[in-house]
Amino acid sequence: MAARRETERESRWPARRLEPWGLPRPPSRPLGPLATTILFCVLLDPALPLTQEQQEVPTMEWVPSLNMKFDRRTMELSWDCKENTTYLECVMIHKEKGEIRKKPKNKDCHCNFSHDSLHGGVTFVVKVNSTQGPIPEKLVYANPGGEGTAAQNFSCFIYNVNFMNCTWAKGRAAPDDVQYFLYIQDFKEKRERECPHYVTDSRTHVGCHLHDLSGLTFRNYFLVNGTSRETAVQFFDTILSLKKIEIYSPPNNVSVHCHPSHCHILWEPPRTRHPSSAWDFNYQLRIQKQNNKEHAGNQLIDVTGKSENKYNFPSPEPRPKHTVTIRASDARGQHWSAWSQPVEFGSTQATANFVHVYVLVVLGTFVCALILSCLVKRLFASETLFPRIPHIKDKWSENVHTDHQIIWEKSTPDTGKIDHEEILTVEEVTVAPESV
Repeated sequence: MAARRETERESRWPARRLEPWGLPRPPSRPLGPLATTILFCVLLDPALPLTQEQQEVPTMEWVPSLNMKFDRRTMELSWDCKENTTYLECVMIHKEKGEIRKKPKNKDCHCNFSHDSLHGGVTFVVKVNSTQGPIPEKLVYANPGGEGTAAQNFSCFIYNVNFMNCTWAKGRAAPDDVQYFLYIQDFKEKRERECPHYVTDSRTHVGCHLHDLSGLTFRNYFLVNGTSRETAVQFFDTILSLKKIEIYSPPNNVSVHCHPSHCHILWEPPRTRHPSSAWDFNYQLRIQKQNNKEHAGNQLIDVTGKSENKYNFPSPEPRPKHTVTIRASDARGQHWSAWSQPVEFGSTQATANFVHVYVLVVLGTFVCALILSCLVKRLFASETLFPRIPHIKDKWSENVHTDHQIIWEKSTPDTGKIDHEEILTVEEVTVAPESV
């Protein structure tokens, strides 16, 4: 086991391959028989040799290899310093982010790049300024191993402030005896640690559990390396922000205080690994009516952190019994915490009283409508069976006063239609009784 660990640690960081650009170097091996024969024929041909005066051939200065090296832990690219040579620029060519350029300071023979993932392979270029102009030399930082053998679907999340779980899946082309190892490096102290507790599936590491996150910084480098007896296994690496992968705990101390017109819901923000302000949180309140199987009265309410961890829920008395639960998330992410413990408010007795009142009102309305309908039907039936008999109008008993007097002066007869009428005045003469 110790030998395997030592072998695995030696092969943890992928190998580097140097490919120099620029002028060809002098051959280091002797010429073969065919090359010697061709050279001898060329020298014997009198038309081929030219004197220095007939052809000016420039003498090109050969720049020796810079012996470039790259340290993945410090992201430093270094090379051997040469005399009478200036270094113009360092370039890291990333497959996803493109070219990242750095300029060496003064006569330094190194460049430092920001930490980044390298499992896709990167190329480093150093431009050297010589008498013949700038000459580039490159270093290819490859990911050795078979395609599809690296771990895939890698993810991590922090929960309960001090615990972290990381999971990954076996590569689609990984051999049967593949074994993966997780290493974590913080950017501040450059300390490296291996996973203390692996999660296995068929004896293959597919996860890691960490119960101590001390020493980890805001951003950290994660490397999943692999070994196998059959073939070389590619590595997978990534950079994760602990704040972005943290899943918060549920809010604490949820309480409800009810008033005649509403209920005041209060809570405390969850504990987090890094200090957070009220604006860093989002909340969801789930308010449910008790014994509501259809969930028609349930409400899901979004609340921002600027609400000062409180919410006024409109609920006039008499209010039925409710339960409220709350969960939290980071304002910049979508990882919701678990729901808090339910807190009850309202009364089941108030619900029963409200139902009784409702039933009584419905029954009273129905009875009143029925009685009114019966009275109307009886009235119409009596008029149909016993219709009213018409009678002669009695002007004396009905005390009807009819004014038949007409002011003749106001009556204007029509022209040519004047009738002469005789008016007879009748006077009632009263005879006095004879005296005895």
